[in-house]
Amino acid sequence: MCGITGWLNWKKDLRDETKTMEQMARQLSFRGPDALNTWISPHCAFGHTRLIVVDPAGGHQPMTKSKQGNSYTIAYNGELYNTEDIRKELLNKGYTFNSHSDTEVLLTSYIEWGEECVGYLNGIFAFAIWDDLRESLFLARDRMGVKPLFYHESTDGLLFASELKAILKHPAVKAKVDREGLQEIFGLGPSRTPGHGVFKGIRELRPAHAMRADRNGTKIWRYWDVESKEHSDPLDETIEKVRILVKDSIERQLVADVPVCTFLSGGVDSSAISSIAQDYYHLHNKGTLRTFSIDYVDNDKYFSASEFQPNSDAPWIKKVSADLQTDHKNLVIHTDELVEHLKQSVLARDLPGMADVDSSLLWFSKQIKKEATVALSGECADEIFGGYPWFHKPELLEKEQFPWMRSTEERALLLKEPLRKKLDLQNYVKQRYRETAAETPALYGESSIEARRRELFYLNFNWFMQTLLERKDRMSMGASLEVRVPFSDHRIVEYVWNIPWEMKMLDNREKGILRKALKGVLEDDVLYRKKSPYPKTHNPNYTKAVKGWLSEILLKRSSPILELVDEEKVTDIIQTDGRSFKVPWFGQLMTGPQLIAHLAQINTWLEAYNIDISEQ
Repeated sequence: MCGITGWLNWKKDLRDETKTMEQMARQLSFRGPDALNTWISPHCAFGHTRLIVVDPAGGHQPMTKSKQGNSYTIAYNGELYNTEDIRKELLNKGYTFNSHSDTEVLLTSYIEWGEECVGYLNGIFAFAIWDDLRESLFLARDRMGVKPLFYHESTDGLLFASELKAILKHPAVKAKVDREGLQEIFGLGPSRTPGHGVFKGIRELRPAHAMRADRNGTKIWRYWDVESKEHSDPLDETIEKVRILVKDSIERQLVADVPVCTFLSGGVDSSAISSIAQDYYHLHNKGTLRTFSIDYVDNDKYFSASEFQPNSDAPWIKKVSADLQTDHKNLVIHTDELVEHLKQSVLARDLPGMADVDSSLLWFSKQIKKEATVALSGECADEIFGGYPWFHKPELLEKEQFPWMRSTEERALLLKEPLRKKLDLQNYVKQRYRETAAETPALYGESSIEARRRELFYLNFNWFMQTLLERKDRMSMGASLEVRVPFSDHRIVEYVWNIPWEMKMLDNREKGILRKALKGVLEDDVLYRKKSPYPKTHNPNYTKAVKGWLSEILLKRSSPILELVDEEKVTDIIQTDGRSFKVPWFGQLMTGPQLIAHLAQINTWLEAYNIDISEQ
């Protein structure tokens, strides 16, 4: 994985802007600590920071390749999992290669197929290609949005980067947040509207979208989407296809020239990845798979079961690692480290985030990075196979709202009254919901309940899953660790999208079809363990620490958040350990002490980025 940034300007000779490009690229050094390079032409410039994973010698970027007198240059962040398939096809067409890198394969695929090249790719990616003869810049992002890509348009051209911080480093861009940005932060945070960059003038290229910028302007289009159609495969064939797709995706994503490991929580998703990876390692004489898990100091003492987290991960992790005979390490984070990383995680995300759910992952990734460079993780299975409570509960299924964000009215009450009226969060959130729901690819003749579930899956793909993928990317790359997510393979998504709900819920179990497909991969008690989310701390010392942090912010009269929030409401939240905020926000991830920490993170963000706020 890497960090990319670039600048397109039709009115300026960018060969005089080497220093600016280097400064922008340097903001992405955590994404690529192994090398930093720039490429500059009269009107287009790229910056690239590299994390070496495949072909250390041949994967140098930005990379230029020529054909028939025309040169093409690429800056690329990502990993292709069908590199050799594409390479063979291109070799048959007469192309030659100077390296074993997927970068050269991707660039050559553009030379051969042009903008249609994205349809050939299986992987996670965000890239830019400059076509010198046509004076055209092409940008694209992977189908699921695993890898990020932001951009800022101006009358002279555009800027782009893997992260907001690189664009904000450009002298022409100021850290401004207007009314809509505040609506995003207080109405939707830690999620964002698809394509929204929060900062004024900055957008995000949406997943499965491509963009062309030339002297005629810019054009953005969607190159892929799920297609709704009747599922005609019988049950046995469906189970077998799911099994083949999942196994193939995991095995493809184990390819690397550096140490690879897996995250292990003892749940079905991460355990299945670890089991299939361990079998692959044995088959190919790669030694013993390394697995890592995270826990919080004294969580065994303070853990309290809930609807969202029915049991502790610890005994399950111990069982699975023993069953699979992996080389396992359980990493335990102390409360002071957890609190310390709350501020660091804001800088990694460039936005207020998911409190200790972010900070623990950043710390966890740093520890893993000491021993591995690539990790496989179980994200996306719940969104694709229907693992969340809102897929199953009628009262959540029927309401036309984001089921993980039912607290908009309560969130609005955190704001000062004039701002509350100006932002009108309820209507803003409702409008964002309706926009995505309207995009859902419909199936003619489908029952109303099936159509609603399909809509809910689409909302999950575009919102909840994006928030978790953004978290995973920023926190892992903030530690220079590449994390791959096998369940996000678009072939799995395309197939499972049309499996009827009764089949997805086989044996009346959440993710039942996936569990059945993994029969024999895991022992039954693990295979049928009830879903448990990413763990969070239950230690009262954490609550005490974040209460103290937010209290200090309120006492400091220059704290920028004081211009926005109702101090009395926030004080009440502190005094009640967050319990006065009663409606769940983002499932179980952002309640109680997490809400307190999130508010403190908003203040940290406003200060650290010196944000100019305009409520217009």
